Amino acid sequence: MHLDPGTVAIIQLAWSRLLGLDDGALGDGGSDRLYSTDDDASLLTFVTLFGREVLRGPAWAVEAGRDLSGPELRSASTLLTLSRGHGGRALGEAQLYFCDALPQFDEPPAVVSSEAALVRALERRCPPDDVAEADLGGVEHPFVLVDGSDGSGDTAEAQPTPLAGAGYDIWEGILAHIAAITPPEERRKGYAGRVAAVAVEEAMAAGLVPQWRARTDNTASQRTARRAGFVYAGTQTSVAFDRR
Repeated sequence: MHLDPGTVAIIQLAWSRLLGLDDGALGDGGSDRLYSTDDDASLLTFVTLFGREVLRGPAWAVEAGRDLSGPELRSASTLLTLSRGHGGRALGEAQLYFCDALPQFDEPPAVVSSEAALVRALERRCPPDDVAEADLGGVEHPFVLVDGSDGSGDTAEAQPTPLAGAGYDIWEGILAHIAAITPPEERRKGYAGRVAAVAVEEAMAAGLVPQWRARTDNTASQRTARRAGFVYAGTQTSVAFDRR
């Protein structure tokens, strides 16, 4: 599975802007590592995308990282070392995925809702760390997969059961950054893929390129991304620190 060259160019444009580079910086055909300095930044970020490397942060951190290799900079512990003395806090190591084709599933159409009450009900069923990472309640466009059999009777008070959720925020007017969350007891049932497909379809209908970010230690999220048609494109490692 591959991304269309036009899609790749759009992703490179969006990430060039996100990283404070010229619009064509990531698509110029070069192979050297790129550096972006921002002395007001509260993040030190190392990104690899389609084989290109970018280190972005305050000048003191960027200079300290110039002589380090890509594998070293992909490690959160390395970035923490570079930000020692500045209150560095690891935000994690993640993989980046993108897609430009609609997911294909054999199951019946998903029954979804964007009601805030269902988003909150879903989050109550999930571990706090998962809730914080996905932040489904904070995304612009949330979708909750519900049990279609619930709430279909005559009892007005009956509420559907939230099974999984996905949604997206819009980055640079170009990317739809997808987030997904599933309660532990509902995992490995295909629910995450089904609701993610809804988010992807809605994003693509809006003219956006869907993006999926999964922690390197979250194999379930990586598996869901691939099953939904996402293609691995790179990595992102970040630490936050106190601005001085």
